[in-house]
Amino acid sequence: MNSFAREKTVREGSPEKRKAILAAARDLFVREGVDRVSMDAVATRAAVSKRTVYDYFGDKRRLFLAILSDVSESLLATGRRAIEEHLPKDAPITTVPQLEAAFTALAIDLGATVVGSADFSAGFALVAQERLRTPTTEDDIETAPMQAALADRIAHFVDAGLLDTDNPRLAADHFGALTLLLAYERQPVPANADPDQIRQIMIDGAHAFIRAYATR
Repeated sequence: MNSFAREKTVREGSPEKRKAILAAARDLFVREGVDRVSMDAVATRAAVSKRTVYDYFGDKRRLFLAILSDVSESLLATGRRAIEEHLPKDAPITTVPQLEAAFTALAIDLGATVVGSADFSAGFALVAQERLRTPTTEDDIETAPMQAALADRIAHFVDAGLLDTDNPRLAADHFGALTLLLAYERQPVPANADPDQIRQIMIDGAHAFIRAYATR
């Protein structure tokens, strides 16, 4: 378990203020580095008092971990929504071409809502930045729950005779590597990202996944 899962905010307070503080801190941390950003700067950017920042998060360490937790929760919600929309267990998918169409739709959706999201990209950039500064850090964004949800759906289609694997979790990791990870590598800055290129990467990744795992 990553350390941020054990950290709690000092006081929940107003959801709007909490959201404003997290957004301000995330943007400042990515732009300037965690060590260089003061709590005063976060408070000013969020249009709240410094006391409010400390009341809500306690210190900069807890604030940093709260950002990772917030991104993790949003990522899981986005992933689960996309999986349920494009790969529902009750979907009338009975052929490999139908399954490829469903996985392609899922990939395109995630390309738009995750890879194309400035919020998610800032969170991943923050983790990468901290790893350069502290290579031994275990702080990270939790992707395992979303991968587990996808693995569960892959197992469903294995049982249906459309996919062939005895390790659905590994297959889910491969799908993520062929789509999300590759898209992030090719399009690391959302402001400069090419939506058409992201879409094509996701389509190609879904196709490669089906070629690797579809029953023959």
